[in-house]
Amino acid sequence: MNRYSRWKYILILVSLLLALLYSLPNWFGEVPAVQVSPAKAVVQVNAQLLEGIENKLKEKQIPYLGAAMDANSVKLRFADTTIQLQARDALAQSLGENYTVALNLQPASPAWMASLGAMPMSLGLDLRGGVHFLMQVDMEQALDKQLDRRVGDVRASLRDAKIPLAGVGREGKALVVRFKDGDTRAQGAEQLRKDMRDMDITPLDETRLSLAPSPVALKTFQDQALQQNVLTLRNRVNELGVSEPVIQQQGSDRVSVELAGVQDTAKAKEIVGRTATLELRLVDEDHVDGQSLANAAKGLVPPGDDYIVDNRTGQPYLIKKQVFLTGENISNASQGFDSRTSEPSVNISFDTRGAKVFAALTRDNVGKRIALLLVEKGKAEVASVAVIRTAIEGGQTTISGRMDVKEASDTALLLRAGSLAAPMEIIEERTIGPSLGADNIAKGVSSVLWGFVAIAVFMAVYYRVIGVFSVIALGCNVLLLVALLSLLQATLTLPGIAAIALTVGMAIDANVLINERVREELRLGHTPHAAIHAGYDRAFATILDSNVTNFIAGIALIAFGSGPVKGFAVVLCLGILTSMFSAILVSRALVNLTYGRQRKLTKIAI
Repeated sequence: MNRYSRWKYILILVSLLLALLYSLPNWFGEVPAVQVSPAKAVVQVNAQLLEGIENKLKEKQIPYLGAAMDANSVKLRFADTTIQLQARDALAQSLGENYTVALNLQPASPAWMASLGAMPMSLGLDLRGGVHFLMQVDMEQALDKQLDRRVGDVRASLRDAKIPLAGVGREGKALVVRFKDGDTRAQGAEQLRKDMRDMDITPLDETRLSLAPSPVALKTFQDQALQQNVLTLRNRVNELGVSEPVIQQQGSDRVSVELAGVQDTAKAKEIVGRTATLELRLVDEDHVDGQSLANAAKGLVPPGDDYIVDNRTGQPYLIKKQVFLTGENISNASQGFDSRTSEPSVNISFDTRGAKVFAALTRDNVGKRIALLLVEKGKAEVASVAVIRTAIEGGQTTISGRMDVKEASDTALLLRAGSLAAPMEIIEERTIGPSLGADNIAKGVSSVLWGFVAIAVFMAVYYRVIGVFSVIALGCNVLLLVALLSLLQATLTLPGIAAIALTVGMAIDANVLINERVREELRLGHTPHAAIHAGYDRAFATILDSNVTNFIAGIALIAFGSGPVKGFAVVLCLGILTSMFSAILVSRALVNLTYGRQRKLTKIAI
């Protein structure tokens, strides 16, 4: 009656052994590390790079605990932070601007565990230390840029349809298109409705139309802009060499960035906080005389132009506001050297759409000047001004002149990582030191441990031997939960530790139900074997119901919660699953092994 088949014992034993293996890496902790990753797309991570790094460390007599290489980076582990900083400085000087050398933390677990996929849990910002940024997205400026780009689309649409256009310009949050008469306006309205379905077109008078983004298109643009900014920030953090970043949308116009384990916070802020995007515009060739530039300096800027002074040379320019291409159309950017002058340069490649637009732009404006602008926090800076000598096919161009190797490398990194669809600025910054994170871990572990000890003492005193079996099952539950979190590479935070503590209390509840049911059956006069069987069998439905309701609440928190709430819910749901396994199968296996083979069982210690 109270015996398990051999396969059930084997299943439980294998599960616990695997849980032990995958939870062990968490006890080794982390050690200081240096991560080397390419800063340019043309640079590869290979065995030669690893060998060169190791030779450099040996040359400088800098000891290291180990080195590992993956597709994106080389990671080296060190005994303490002093040696880590020495290695960082030596490698940064040796490798130059081709590579990003970042401080990091790496697991101290043996390599053979990592080869089996046994890795420690990822720790959140509050446990590991690091830096947190909250960034505000400027949607108004993003919409203005979007409308400026649509000016060119309006002209192209009417030009292709051979409908004469008197002019198009911005008025507030809408475009105003002018025609010579009512008939032409009607033709233009019909054509624009076909080509611009996301714009609301309203007649203003006999010769003018107003084009404004529809509410649906406006909402879609804002969502896409925010998603693109999140993706761009993630790419930039990857370039920085930070592992396990948490970058997520917060509200309708904010982005939260958490970089756990980052020690070089200044470098992180420099890369993440910079919001440079590329804009490609034409220089206004109709206003190049000294008088026009002097008037523009006094604030009398011609309509449709921006007055921008090159900070490096002091040369003023009147540049048309119409943006032909932005960083969104960049497929790659790398630092190189100009073939004619040997000066540092940035080589830019456009995507398919960008290549077509760039080819048409250069073909239609031969002899005119084109400006590449880097726009940061709403302020445009001239990166390069060049004369279009001939049509440029193939979608490739170069920014060169007046920059050193570091500037060229940083510019390429920002452009390669992606363009921000909407400008952002850091409005909140928090730095959590490693010592505070270690203190949080110690307190969290202590809370779980003391809770476990209190429960263990109560169960052993109140339920005697069966209570001890319940405590062992509870320990197996914690082991299984930690192993599952490690296997899934979930990020553990303080709310997650709280969920583990809660799971410990909830898991023992199932054993209390079983034990009380067994005692009740004994009081009714049933034999010990019958009482054990009935206790586990009849308590199962109650245990299942209570855990299912808790699991549903956890799923709701996962679906509708975010950040710490979602992390708490994930650990809670996993804890419910492991507690069902341990409370029912593990504790029953221990009881069966102890009492199941005794045919004439007269009493049990409960």
